[in-house]
Amino acid sequence: MDKLISRRMHVMPVLLAAMTAAMAGCTVGPNYRGAPDVAHDAVNAPGFVRAPSNGVTSAHAPSHWWESLHDPQLNGLVDAALKNNPDLHAAQARLRESRAQLQQRRAAQLPTLSGDAAAVRMREPDLSVLNGQSDDSQSGNQKTGTGRGPLQLYTAGFDASWELDLFGGNRRAFEAASAQAEATDADLADTQVSLAAEVAQAYIDLRSQQQRFALANQSAQLEQKTLELIQQRRARGVVPESDVERQTTQVEHTRATLIPLDEQITESLDQLAVLTGQAPGALDQELGTSAPLPTMPDSVPIDDPATLLKQRPDIRAAERRLAASHAQIGQHEADLFPKVTMLGFIGSNAADPGHLLRKSAFTWLGAPYLQWDAFDFGRTRSQVRQAQASRDEAQARYTQTVLAALQDANNALSRYGHQRESVVRLEKIEASADHSATLMHQRYSAGASSLIDLLDTERTQFSAQQDLVQGQAELLKDFVSLQKSFGLGWRTDAASPVPAPGGSSGVP
Repeated sequence: MDKLISRRMHVMPVLLAAMTAAMAGCTVGPNYRGAPDVAHDAVNAPGFVRAPSNGVTSAHAPSHWWESLHDPQLNGLVDAALKNNPDLHAAQARLRESRAQLQQRRAAQLPTLSGDAAAVRMREPDLSVLNGQSDDSQSGNQKTGTGRGPLQLYTAGFDASWELDLFGGNRRAFEAASAQAEATDADLADTQVSLAAEVAQAYIDLRSQQQRFALANQSAQLEQKTLELIQQRRARGVVPESDVERQTTQVEHTRATLIPLDEQITESLDQLAVLTGQAPGALDQELGTSAPLPTMPDSVPIDDPATLLKQRPDIRAAERRLAASHAQIGQHEADLFPKVTMLGFIGSNAADPGHLLRKSAFTWLGAPYLQWDAFDFGRTRSQVRQAQASRDEAQARYTQTVLAALQDANNALSRYGHQRESVVRLEKIEASADHSATLMHQRYSAGASSLIDLLDTERTQFSAQQDLVQGQAELLKDFVSLQKSFGLGWRTDAASPVPAPGGSSGVP
């Protein structure tokens, strides 16, 4: 036993030397130097070219942007969606799958060790029977062909194999799997960004529809009172019948607008329920009562273009896939070279289990195994060219993603700035329409104006009120789109550092 241990100790330096040589082996394939520089001037500019002059400030934007709207129900809906949405659960499952694949690649770089044990019991056959002779044909009672009694054999041992990563094929495979896992992580973050924005926009739609429904209902009630007044005056012969018909038409027209609004409210309630992982109708009691629109912040903080590239998950995902495509080239190039696998066995064999630990029962084997597909008729080189083409495609997709992100942010800023100006004008129009309607009611009650003038004024007032609510809702939705264009909504800690493209990322 001591000699065996001594022999194994002599083998250890050889194995360590082989391991060191393997780890120091060359790694074929291109090394990833980072993503290409796209739109350098635009990215490194201090601000966006389409940023409005009013309503925005240059500052770090908070990740949980929906909290700046000061609506507790909206906050609760976004939190519920980020916990229960099925699409988000699917993205989380994909991330777990990619991390499991990464663990497989990590394990592939390590030796494989397996153990086995067996107990064999057998009896040799009777040779006389095999030769066609019977026991009776033998002289006397002697049985010269009788087989030997049961034989026993006990064996136990360990097998080991390890592919020496001489040319870095396994290391490149692990590098690609690691980048793919980080890309999937970024995909999860992108799903969170889109989900938070979708919930906020659906909630804004709901509150806008409820506000417009309330305005239409209130307008219908006022018009009904006006109709009753006109009917009374008609009964006294003060106004013609045509005035009654005109006002009746106006009342029915206003009431008709309630039907599609009620339908839209139902659809928004069901959409919010599904986004939060619930069945349609689950939020009717909680959100069915009309409530004001969320409060728009006075000013919106925005980051510079360089920060945009760091915090948008889709850009990070595209950059990580570009890094993975570089590693896959080296993974296939390594197949052009020989592969060396170290094989080893150590075990013990004995006829009695108590003798397995004896020195004479031990056996061992160590052997290098060389494999080289030297003549594959271009299959491996075709795989390399395919990986290179995939790398070029990933680089083009990264460039397109960056340009699209810059366009998305600039468009969102432009829409937000113009809509903000539009809301200011709509507020002035609504205030003027309200004042005009009040004066016209006084003039009509005094008999100084006609019913046609009154109806026109009421229609203008109702239209101005509806336009203002819609304008405010559009401004809020443009605010949401602006936050989405900056890739906000996925980090759990707004104060945490933003990972740069090419760096690792955590799961929010």
